[in-house]
Amino acid sequence: MPYESIAVKPLSPHIGAEVGNIDLTCALSERQQRELRAAFVAHQVIFFRAQPVSSDDLVRLGGYLGTVVERMGGRSNSKPTDHPLVRRYHFDEHSKRITERVFHSDLSCAPTPPAISVLYNHTLPPDGGGDTLFASMYSAYDALSPRMQAYLEGLVATHDGARSFGKDAPSVSHPVIVRHPESGKKAIFVNAEFTTHIEGLPEKEGRHILQFLFEHCQRAEWTCRFRWQPHSIAVWDNRCTLHKAIMDYWPHVRSGYRIYVQADSAPA
Repeated sequence: MPYESIAVKPLSPHIGAEVGNIDLTCALSERQQRELRAAFVAHQVIFFRAQPVSSDDLVRLGGYLGTVVERMGGRSNSKPTDHPLVRRYHFDEHSKRITERVFHSDLSCAPTPPAISVLYNHTLPPDGGGDTLFASMYSAYDALSPRMQAYLEGLVATHDGARSFGKDAPSVSHPVIVRHPESGKKAIFVNAEFTTHIEGLPEKEGRHILQFLFEHCQRAEWTCRFRWQPHSIAVWDNRCTLHKAIMDYWPHVRSGYRIYVQADSAPA
């Protein structure tokens, strides 16, 4: 679609766009908000450069796309801040691991996972590193054969947060194939971080199907790579993307803040 109040530059044929001609430290006009949401739905993940935002600015940005919510409990590499809706993510020479070690959808183990994640990084390694990869689950679904698509329709998988967040984390069931409520497109909704098994299938059959899907979903053909710069922001749709941060910058600092935006209902 043509954009009149913002600039939108696609980063790959399948996923990702950089948004410019916008100042997120100020309230956006109604037209800017409409076009921002249209760009987000069209590209699944959008990026901003040179936006030295405050916590309130970050929450306001999330509010253009839905309802900003607190992160679910459990073990995490993030820390609370003075703002109840904003979490701090900081990695340095003392960090042993990052949560984004494999492609995943944020908190898919929750009964109603966050629809959208917003990450603002203010400090990055001096020589690069710490990029984030994003994969389109629309493209992954479309690349399946019609017979595989038909086989997966109606299957349900368990997403368990215990491995990442501890024994008190939730374990829930979600459809393997979901339809996005705004775009109407179908997407694969499993990930190696949280999805443990497919319900109703023999263990070996389900394990092999999941392994195929995990490998299929991270193929380079439907990914984009975001190279962070100081004061950059990424906004991604957990309902139709997977992402993975690359821990290649140790012992340097990668530091910023994240918020979550809630969907009206679980994936369906």
